[in-house]
Amino acid sequence: MASDFARVLGARLRSVRTQQGLSLQAVQDRSEGRFKAVVVGSWERGDRAVTVERLAELARFYGVALAALLPDGGGVPGAVPDTAYGLDLRALARLQGEPTQALERYAATLRTQRGQDSPDLPLTEEDLRALASIHQVGTARMLEMLRGWGVLVDTPASRVSS
Repeated sequence: MASDFARVLGARLRSVRTQQGLSLQAVQDRSEGRFKAVVVGSWERGDRAVTVERLAELARFYGVALAALLPDGGGVPGAVPDTAYGLDLRALARLQGEPTQALERYAATLRTQRGQDSPDLPLTEEDLRALASIHQVGTARMLEMLRGWGVLVDTPASRVSS
């Protein structure tokens, strides 16, 4: 019988996976077999314990902070993860072209909503998921895209406030 912690952890794992539009089989396929569908499913049901190491690997695969998978509320919407990200708005302003137009609009909306004037705009886990959805990719791919465009700032969370 699964503990309450295991059930809640499993629900968080399932939630993150489904938010990214992934089936259990897609997780297995995209991870090239590192995460077997049957094992991930058993973690999600709370039937099987997951080690911290494997949980951290899964968080990296999903492109989320480890805290986003934990049932203690570490990944609540709007929370800034331990490894926070931000947008370099100066670098974004220098970019031209179609691929970044949606990002520019999203960043402008966030700046207005948050009343932010600094050159770096903090991104929450929720922001990353929204950007990934807008660009029709997973959060891990979205992070790669932001890095490729030269607009991603990796910042200790203690220096970022939303």
